[in-house]
Amino acid sequence: MILTSLTKFRDQGLLFLRVALGCFYIYAHGWRKLAGGVHEWREIGAAVHYVGIHFAFVFWGLMAALSETVGNVLFILGCLFRPACLMLLFTLCVAVAFHVRSGQGWAKASEALELAILYFSLLFIGPGKFSVDKN
Repeated sequence: MILTSLTKFRDQGLLFLRVALGCFYIYAHGWRKLAGGVHEWREIGAAVHYVGIHFAFVFWGLMAALSETVGNVLFILGCLFRPACLMLLFTLCVAVAFHVRSGQGWAKASEALELAILYFSLLFIGPGKFSVDKN
């Protein structure tokens, strides 16, 4: 009975998820990559090689850094929520491919895979009532 009544707090739960996950992701991954500059972007961008893209590594690295910072700011705010989830999902799929195809294995890819599953699911769930998009 008590646990089923938690459904009425669904939007608060989604807000908590967006803020907590987005802030942590920016802190742990995004800002470091964005502030790393061209050298960092080239290294990160080289991961697209594992999904068949063999050009513009600096561009792809910058896009990954932006998706992990700006994309998560949009995610937190619930503004352009679904496009932000798509950007993050693409970035995480590349990360999974990189970890698996470079020989690091599924154990190393598991964090990126788990986050990819989460962002994919949130594409369908939406940001909740407490968001700029209000969908």
